[in-house]
Amino acid sequence: MQLGHTCFVQPRYWYNYSRSMVQYCLCLHDLTVGFHYTLADHTVKLYLTLNIFVVFKVIARNPIFAPMAEKAEEEKAPSSPENLTCPLCLDIFDGATILTSCGHTFCRKCLKNYDLSHLDLDHMICPLCRNITKLTANRVDDFLTNVTVNGLVDDYHAKCGGMDAAQEMRPKCTACKFQRDAVSFCRTCSNYMCEKCLDCHQKLTVVFEGHEIVSIQDIINGKVSVGHLSEKCCIHKQENKDMFCEECKVHVCLKCVIVGHQNHKIKNQTDFEQELRLKVNDLVERCATMKSELEKNIQNVEVQRHEVYTAVQRLLDDVGQAYSIKAKKLKENHRNLIERINAVKRSFDDDLNILKSNDLKRIKSICSSITLVDNDRLGHLETDSLYAHTLLCEELDAMLKKATDRTSAAAIKKKAQEKRFKPADDTHLDLGSISESTTDRTSAATIAKKAHEKTSKPACVTHLGIGSISKSVPKLQVIRCVGLRGSMWGMTPYSDDSVAIGYYGQHHGIDIIDSAGKQEQYANIPSNMTCYDLVFQQDRSLCISTGITKAHIYSRNGSRKSNIHMKGRSLKLNRSPSDDFLISNSAYQVYIYDPTGSTLKHTVPTKQIVSQVSSTRSGLIVTSSCYNPNVVTVYDREGNAGKSLQAPPNVGMYAAVDEQDRVYLASVKNGNVVIRLYELEGLNLKETVEFNVLNLKLSHGWCYLVSLSSDMLAFACDNKLYCIKVSL
Repeated sequence: MQLGHTCFVQPRYWYNYSRSMVQYCLCLHDLTVGFHYTLADHTVKLYLTLNIFVVFKVIARNPIFAPMAEKAEEEKAPSSPENLTCPLCLDIFDGATILTSCGHTFCRKCLKNYDLSHLDLDHMICPLCRNITKLTANRVDDFLTNVTVNGLVDDYHAKCGGMDAAQEMRPKCTACKFQRDAVSFCRTCSNYMCEKCLDCHQKLTVVFEGHEIVSIQDIINGKVSVGHLSEKCCIHKQENKDMFCEECKVHVCLKCVIVGHQNHKIKNQTDFEQELRLKVNDLVERCATMKSELEKNIQNVEVQRHEVYTAVQRLLDDVGQAYSIKAKKLKENHRNLIERINAVKRSFDDDLNILKSNDLKRIKSICSSITLVDNDRLGHLETDSLYAHTLLCEELDAMLKKATDRTSAAAIKKKAQEKRFKPADDTHLDLGSISESTTDRTSAATIAKKAHEKTSKPACVTHLGIGSISKSVPKLQVIRCVGLRGSMWGMTPYSDDSVAIGYYGQHHGIDIIDSAGKQEQYANIPSNMTCYDLVFQQDRSLCISTGITKAHIYSRNGSRKSNIHMKGRSLKLNRSPSDDFLISNSAYQVYIYDPTGSTLKHTVPTKQIVSQVSSTRSGLIVTSSCYNPNVVTVYDREGNAGKSLQAPPNVGMYAAVDEQDRVYLASVKNGNVVIRLYELEGLNLKETVEFNVLNLKLSHGWCYLVSLSSDMLAFACDNKLYCIKVSL
């Protein structure tokens, strides 16, 4: 075909030609459409790749093209912000901060927002590579600043006229190499175009007919939105990475699909972005719904709090009333006792006063008599007077001979001292006790209900005293015993009310059993698969140990996701609260894999051969060694150990960690099971409760203990499963 219009060859040069022949070819092998223009002594090739990104190549034999390369080098635009973009907020870095474990960089404020949803962890998992960076007391604030990236950002802002200008600057032309300001955007080519490229685009109607072009001003004003430009393939330089391999989780070009991803599930960029956008929209809606639900629940919590306060106030009123009654009776009793004591005092006082009065009378009589007798005129007395004085002397003599009462007062004192207060028969001074129902739940409504159910029970009227609030005795109760269809080899929690049991040997598969005794076989694995141990992740992915050196990871729909290969024997499994896999292989160490099972994150050395392993929310590892000696030990991730708990000979010990990082420890001997509750003090275990002995009549040595919830344990041995209710 022939064209009779002006042809744009390079953005700075225009040439007129008359009805030059355009040669058209299509090469399916390299998926490139080529157009050849013959213009005098110049040959121009236009290549249009599959994603319609336009590249102009000029083979020039005329000296007029010589300075083009130099001119292009002189007019470089400011550095592209693509490498200065935070992976989380997708904006230019603001306070670039580096994760020391992997070197990835993010905005500091983005890391702080990310950390807000992981405050229960003492480490940060990199959003890109899942590597773990330890957190200090100040968490993100102690991370190092990426000085280099911040310098590049400052340079970029300076070249673009400041941050505001960088954010609002006009896009550059991507259809040529001269980085002029773009005036339009071609949706079909996914290219920004300067004025000259736009003119060429509009005049080459044979090539660009039907292309959708929008004004750059409409884009800046927000009237029209455009997607991101395609990234070039690092292997096939001219191809765009506009396809996504779901199996490899990478963007690829069409040539890469043909070469290395032939049997993989491939999506084009548009579909991938649309699915991702739909997924994000769904998450946004679910987040809004959950936020609304949580806000309503918070309101409900506050309503229940008011009910709790009302119920507690009623308890206080009842106790106060009981105290008032008891205090009134005590006051009456106290008053009566004081009155009786005062009466006794008065009685003794009267007796002593009588003694004192008698002695005073004698003194007075003696003084009167001696006055009469001792007279200077006694020698001149007549006979009658002399006789009278003689009688007075005899009376005085008799009075003096009379003994003084020196014992009565002492006897009264002794009598007073011998009086004793005899307390009432009942010396337990109680007002009463607080009773409660046996229900133990944690929802706000149930807490309020429990508060209402608590009542004050007054003591007997004769119990005159201030008492205390009673507390129930911790105990265990077997609420269900379930017969298994074979010998249990592995057990893991499936829900707050059920466990998954794995079978090995002549019996195969996995059973799901709840506390009501309902059993059903887990259907999302091959029915003939043997299960040496198993663990479910939070998303219901399942990891199964088939025995010696391999563990398989299945998605919740039963498809195989990956394998974990290890040396050793008897792989036993568990998971941490952050979904890391914990694996022991009857060796002196514990292996910690990331949630995908593809990366070994830690190897924790141990003092004993590990048979079972659990993890706390803070990352501590609790190990059980079921070989002689039977030992339970707590380790941190660096292998530091606390003081081990060692069982007596022929006693097995099996540990389980609950959702509050408390450790239950079952000691088993001759069918009797003693379970104790421990609190963690650093790396040591402190016993807080010893529950009542459970006589379970066990017939096998290999046991498993798991915590399902704050009030439910599951204990399995051989072909029996016991659901145990915990009352604290």
